[in-house]
Amino acid sequence: MNLDSALHTYIAESRELLEEMEHKLLHLEHEQDKQEHLNAIFRAAHTIKGSAGLFGLDDIVHFTHGVESLLDTLRNGSMEMNAQLTQLLLACRDHIGDLVEHMAQGNTSASDDHRVCGADLTRQLQQYGVGAHADDNNGLLPAARADASQPVIERLEAGCVENDNWHISLRFGPDLLRNGMDPMSFLRYLGSIGNIVSITTLDDAIPPADAMDPESCYLGFEISFSSDANKQTIQDAFEFVREDSHVRILPPRSRIADYIDLIQALPEEDMRLGDILVRCGSLTGTELNEALRIQESLRALEMNRPLGNIVVEGGMTSQPVLDAAIEKQSRVRENKTRENHSVRVDADKLDHLINLIGELVISSAGSAMRARTSGDAALIESFSTLTRLVEEVRDSTLCLRMVQIGSTFNRFQRVVRDISAELGKEIELVITGAETELDKTVVEKISDPLMHLVRNSIDHGIEPMDVRRAAGKPAAGILRLNAYHDSGSIVIEVSDDGAGLDRIRILQKAIERGLVSADQSLSDQEICNLIFEPGFSTAETVTNLSGRGVGMDVVRRNITALRGTVELDTKPGQGTTFRVRMPLTLAIIDGFQVGVEKSSYVVPLDMVLECVELNEADSGNAAERDYINLRGEVLPFIRMRDLFAVRGQPPRRENVVVVQYGGNKAGLVVDQLLGEFQTVIKPLGKIFSHVRGISGSTILGNGEVALIIDVPDLVQHVSTLEYQAARARA
Repeated sequence: MNLDSALHTYIAESRELLEEMEHKLLHLEHEQDKQEHLNAIFRAAHTIKGSAGLFGLDDIVHFTHGVESLLDTLRNGSMEMNAQLTQLLLACRDHIGDLVEHMAQGNTSASDDHRVCGADLTRQLQQYGVGAHADDNNGLLPAARADASQPVIERLEAGCVENDNWHISLRFGPDLLRNGMDPMSFLRYLGSIGNIVSITTLDDAIPPADAMDPESCYLGFEISFSSDANKQTIQDAFEFVREDSHVRILPPRSRIADYIDLIQALPEEDMRLGDILVRCGSLTGTELNEALRIQESLRALEMNRPLGNIVVEGGMTSQPVLDAAIEKQSRVRENKTRENHSVRVDADKLDHLINLIGELVISSAGSAMRARTSGDAALIESFSTLTRLVEEVRDSTLCLRMVQIGSTFNRFQRVVRDISAELGKEIELVITGAETELDKTVVEKISDPLMHLVRNSIDHGIEPMDVRRAAGKPAAGILRLNAYHDSGSIVIEVSDDGAGLDRIRILQKAIERGLVSADQSLSDQEICNLIFEPGFSTAETVTNLSGRGVGMDVVRRNITALRGTVELDTKPGQGTTFRVRMPLTLAIIDGFQVGVEKSSYVVPLDMVLECVELNEADSGNAAERDYINLRGEVLPFIRMRDLFAVRGQPPRRENVVVVQYGGNKAGLVVDQLLGEFQTVIKPLGKIFSHVRGISGSTILGNGEVALIIDVPDLVQHVSTLEYQAARARA
């Protein structure tokens, strides 16, 4: 087995389990039925701890043990969940995550900082009667079982002792005395790990006096035993005589439910039935070996008996525990069967595949063009089939990188909780559209801008509770995260029900900082957009959250680098909505190729609504106005020749490509319509970063470079020109 590969898998799975723990913890306080969430959190912690033990990650095992104890106490109802416990468990979750990441960097033991943090959290766990002693290895050693508070366990009717005491059926071997053993010593040892409630001495094996051997032991005992020890500990009391003696240990009624709970909490690993029973403590290793020996003996006699029947009939375990173990085994195997249909792939390998597909698209386009030039019908048909297959491969490959944005949204549950607590605000996070899919690369790069927007809404947008009450609003503010698809893009909205943007204050601050002049006339939208300017902030003092004037500037810069845009819509007293529009993918898109003079350009096909001819009347009036009548609708347009300063005379017949973005329509006047084109996006160099209207480039089938039109930027540019013209006319 490749331990390095297995360790990487453990680290990846632990990260997923920790995310699940955080998600469940954040929702736990508001759930009516908390049991299901507590069980899921317990299973996640137990899986992390159990798997860590396989790799000798003792620091993770020891600390997680204390967390498990607290979760177990919460599960069985001995303690009620509250905000303080949630905060402590979240801190413990973070510490486990830090330990996992520390181990992922190749470290075999915790650092001093981790030990100090672990000791502090352990002391907090001890306040609830669970966890390790802080003096033991700085809080990283597990607590003794005897020190932990015992849970109240639901009793089950089962084939076991009719009370809450262990029952030990003991038959010593005849050579016990010859081997220098004293039967009473075993009973005295039992008294040191528990309390012998009652004992019955069995003398049925004693022969008549004349046949009695004074060196032989004929005694047996039926013992009712009360103890917190587990079955293995009790059996270890008879370690030195187990080969010659007959020992059966039956659990109390309450232990049956305990075993079943432990079975349910076992890691989702494919284990044999005997291993499950041993792991939960219902069966000891010695009993398992004995049962396997009996099974093998019966098999030699051509009698096939399931192991479960042997251990139940032999009194080694009970039927309800066996049924729970069988159910666990079946469920794990079903899950494993499903998991076999999915494979973990390294992200770098997937990126390399996407790049190869991009090169394949470019090469197939060039070959298809040469086939059309040749005029060979069979060759054209062949390349038509090849092009279709390449498109299907492209679409399937891009789907491999599509992930739901819900996992990114869920991370903000913790952010909202922590920041609102720090600011003394009560804020509810509402998530919609979590199932919306987009490229994994986009998801990774959008997290930081979204973080700034969320923090800005909490700090600046939502008012303090007393201010909200005075305004007639609920004390608790609402922050919404929403995602949906629109015109080949994904739209992510961050909205709040706060006070909205104060345009007067924004304008005053902008004038103070020299961003605009006092006599400059700005629209409401232009004033609001000033918050995205570098160094702009309306905060009076610098805090951990705001005041430095770098947050919103970073948001716009990072989103623009991803070929996206950010808009805002605000209403005084009602709130603000930030609307981020991003492309679904950063690699390959369907494009619509157009020509201007001898140059080619590509418009993203998802944004193209239709193409119309620019008639002579509209073309002649273009010098006076920049719009046309499109079936009774005013359509502003922009000439590509003017935009890119293309020399030469336009053709007699020009065309208008009608595009739409963010609910706004605009027209692009071009010379030629060249049809659909698979576009492999190539980034432009930094030297072209200031050029407006261009978002990237691509390579055509003939080897020439075509520029990709930045439709969002052009639509915004046209809207601005239209607004300025309307204001000038007014």
